[in-house]
Amino acid sequence: MVHRTDTRRRMLESAAELFRTQGYHATGMTQLVSESRAPKGSLYFHFPGGKEQLAAEAVQLSGERLAELFREITAGAPDPATAIDLIVTALATSLSESDFRCGCPIATVALEAAESETIRAACDQGYEGWLRDISAYFTGRGLPEDRAASLATVVLSAIEGALLLARTRRDTAPLQAVAAHLHTTVEREFA
Repeated sequence: MVHRTDTRRRMLESAAELFRTQGYHATGMTQLVSESRAPKGSLYFHFPGGKEQLAAEAVQLSGERLAELFREITAGAPDPATAIDLIVTALATSLSESDFRCGCPIATVALEAAESETIRAACDQGYEGWLRDISAYFTGRGLPEDRAASLATVVLSAIEGALLLARTRRDTAPLQAVAAHLHTTVEREFA
């Protein structure tokens, strides 16, 4: 017998993947239930707020997973500029290996579901978490807090834009170009 938490977890996992690859509006309730191999009616049992609640929780899960990847990469990097290179390389590899379907797990939802305050807030929290992590990493490497926060915003914004452009063009060249410029920028900040 499938445990209740297993069904809920599968639904979250499936939703995170579907929202990331095809967006919020293109993902239907029937598809969510089918992809997660969940019994009919289980969506509202586990997510009384419906698709909106499921999307907000899926965005949170995706954001936390990417934050964990950022932390793993930065922990092993010899310096901040190399850390950013490695993060962009990991994102470019993921995008390429998914046949340009898996860009940013938050942006895909944020761009089309901002009319929902619940989903907008989940997207905002995800971005804020990433900014905090990047800023804390820079601060831990010796950058003053105000400079670290500003640089984190530049880094995240540049990577987000490059991911969107790379996905649209089906080419990782925008990510490679941004990585090169960010490397120089970050290196200069820490010089």
